[in-house]
Amino acid sequence: MKLATFSANGRTSIGVVIGETIVDIAGGDVPDTMEALLELGIDGMDAARRAAGTGAAVPLASVHLRAPVLRPRKYLGIAANYQSHIDEVLAANPDYVPPVYQRWFVKLPTSINGPYDPIPLPPESSQLDYEAELAIVIGKRCRRVAVEDAAAVIAGYTICNDVSVRDWQKRSPTIMLGKSFDGHGPLGPWIVTPEEIGDPHALRITCTVNGEVRQDGSTSEMINNCFEQIAYLSTVCTLEPGDVIATGTPFGTGGSMRPPKYLAVGDVVRCEIEKIGAIEAVIEAERV
Repeated sequence: MKLATFSANGRTSIGVVIGETIVDIAGGDVPDTMEALLELGIDGMDAARRAAGTGAAVPLASVHLRAPVLRPRKYLGIAANYQSHIDEVLAANPDYVPPVYQRWFVKLPTSINGPYDPIPLPPESSQLDYEAELAIVIGKRCRRVAVEDAAAVIAGYTICNDVSVRDWQKRSPTIMLGKSFDGHGPLGPWIVTPEEIGDPHALRITCTVNGEVRQDGSTSEMINNCFEQIAYLSTVCTLEPGDVIATGTPFGTGGSMRPPKYLAVGDVVRCEIEKIGAIEAVIEAERV
């Protein structure tokens, strides 16, 4: 099942995507926000499936897809989780020290952006970069989850472009500021439930800029897999329905190239993951 948040005719709702159509499922047993639906757990998923089977479908092109989760309580990302990405960072910066443990950062919820909405280039920087990533959406409140039990707390998977302002990442002891500019957390185009994904560690992940392939990897390359990430994070904090976890990016980021290939106004960035789909956005100068 593909669960989406969308706007049409002046209202925002949630729906199930079926082929090139979407069924508005809000009403009755189904709330009108993704966060509220995920709070219902298995009952919510069952209600969504029933509603999708009885509701009227409209063309997907007739609605505006939003980020599937508009305001997660937590939007967390793991750094340096693909060896190929670590290697390229080391090649560009020999002083870089790879993490011994999982290294986490926060993306502020105000960074959330839609799957096809423009990505703002802030006037404070010219070092805008992309990172195509598989993102986990949590579906069950949990704490101290064992690795072998982690799959049971996942509502589904989506695509994240972990847009990064590289110079601002270096301005403080953590990289949060460079990861959290408004509009720098595109998500979507929908949440795909686990039964349609199968093994989340066998998915091709690509990123193109203006049609040029920049990243082409596989989630099989993760150093810490999805379930290990959930176990590690839930040791520290309670994970809640709707929380988003960005699981790392493979080789090919623009800032690690020599010379660097940062994003510029007018560039079109497309991130695609097997079995999920693609998100695509143009870079626009931020209006201030």
